[in-house]
Amino acid sequence: MSKAEQKICIVIPSRLGSTRIPEKALANIHGKPMIQHVYERACKVRGVDEVLIATDHERIQSAVKSFGGKSVMTPESLNSGTDRVAFVAKSRSEDIFINVQGDEPMLDPKSVESTIELVKSGRFGMATPAADFKETSTIKNPNIVKVLVAQNGQAIYFSRYPIPYSRLEAKDSKEAIVPKHHLGIYGYTREILLHFAGLAPTPIEKAESLEQLRALYYGIPIGIAHADIATIGVDTYEDLDLVRLQLAV
Repeated sequence: MSKAEQKICIVIPSRLGSTRIPEKALANIHGKPMIQHVYERACKVRGVDEVLIATDHERIQSAVKSFGGKSVMTPESLNSGTDRVAFVAKSRSEDIFINVQGDEPMLDPKSVESTIELVKSGRFGMATPAADFKETSTIKNPNIVKVLVAQNGQAIYFSRYPIPYSRLEAKDSKEAIVPKHHLGIYGYTREILLHFAGLAPTPIEKAESLEQLRALYYGIPIGIAHADIATIGVDTYEDLDLVRLQLAV
C-alpha cells in the first residue's frame, strides 16, 4: 500500500475523572472546554481522514456534541488513553491511529504531521514527537518527560528524571542538554496499536508512570519525530493558568 492510500484516524482519549485537576477535560479556557481546543487543533492536521474523541462519560460526550465534534463512548474500566484508542481501533479500518492526549490544548498540528509521516514511511510502527530543550531548568521538572534518542532516530529511554546522569560540572551549559522534550502524541499502525494495548504492564512503566516504556520493554521500536516547539500539556493548575495566558494572545 502506498503512503497516499493509508487512512489515518486521530483519537483523543478523554476521561472525566482526573486526579490533579478534577474534570480537567471540561476546564474552561476562554469560553471553551479544554477538550474543544484540542479537537479543533487536531482537525487542522493535514491528511487525516477522521478525528474522534474517545470518552468514558456522558458529560464529555454532551460537550463534544455541543461544539459539533465526533465522539465514541468507551468503558469506564479502561485503564489508559492507549486502551481507549485501541478500543476505538478494534471497530475501525484505518491503517494508522494517532493518540492525541486530551490535555494538549496548545497542540501543534505540525508535530502530529511529522509523527504521521514517520509511521507512514514504514521505518517505525510506533512513533512520537520530541523537541529540543531551550533551557536547562525545565529538564528537572518531573511533569516534563525526557527522551534519549539514538542516531537512527529510535527512542532509547523515556524518563521523568533528568537523564542521562552527567558528571559535567557545567550543568547550566547547553552542551549538557542531551535528552529531548517528549510530547504527548503517539502514532501507531493499527497492528502495532492492538498488539501494544494487549501487552501486560511492566515494572519500568509503573516506576516512571510512563506507558510508552512498555513498548520498549517488549522490544517495540519507537521512532522519534521532530517537533519545532514543545507545547504545554496541562498537568497542574499552574499549567492551566499558563495555557489560558498564552491562548489569550
